[in-house]
Amino acid sequence: MPVIERPLPPYMQVIAHIRAQIEAGELRPGDLIPSDRELAKEWGISRVTAQKVLTALKAEGLAESVQGVGTRVREAATKVHHTGRDRAAAVRRSGRIYTPGEYARIVSAELVPAPDEVAAALSIEPGASAIKRVRVTYNKDDQAVSASTSWYDGEFAEAAPRLLEAERIPEGSWAYLENRTGRRAVYGSDSLDTRLATEEDATLLGLTLPAALKESITTLKDGENVVVEYGISISQSGRRSVYEYELDS
Repeated sequence: MPVIERPLPPYMQVIAHIRAQIEAGELRPGDLIPSDRELAKEWGISRVTAQKVLTALKAEGLAESVQGVGTRVREAATKVHHTGRDRAAAVRRSGRIYTPGEYARIVSAELVPAPDEVAAALSIEPGASAIKRVRVTYNKDDQAVSASTSWYDGEFAEAAPRLLEAERIPEGSWAYLENRTGRRAVYGSDSLDTRLATEEDATLLGLTLPAALKESITTLKDGENVVVEYGISISQSGRRSVYEYELDS
């Protein structure tokens, strides 16, 4: 039975729980979401709070009301842009990285000289060896919806050789690196922006230029403040990113 925990407000915890069920495929497009009465009983919250949950899920585009039926998961609920934080949280929460119907292909994995920006992020010398992994994520219709490039210090190549294989790592590359080296990511930051697609971006996502993209730069650090992964993710318009946070009272 789900239990309310602190410090997140109750309605945010319920929203996060239902969102996680959608991401993990436990709730699929068309499935009914519990009513406000059912949520109130299941979580031990007021109906007013339960109604707030359903309203928030609709506002996020995850749910819709159907007269005479109830609140159900929207088809568009799977059209979410997953940042590094999203993927990390999904793995630790459910063991899954992608939403139902999505899959990824690793299009390249190699040791290359680190560009200046990457070298600065990884605290290595410009031009030093860095591991570069490029993946493309596809939807159920086999359309490319996002692409990401993950960078690692080239010194990890010996301890974590699968990072240099153009094959998916089921548990996720950052989790694999953690298991192989003990470098556990405990802190992450995401920087989001929009920009025009380059020719390389267009090739990865099958775009016609000019085209606008959402770009997310993710940095994952271990407990010693050492960067274990630096990633750049791009997605087409129409892919939402959702964040929750508290404000000091």
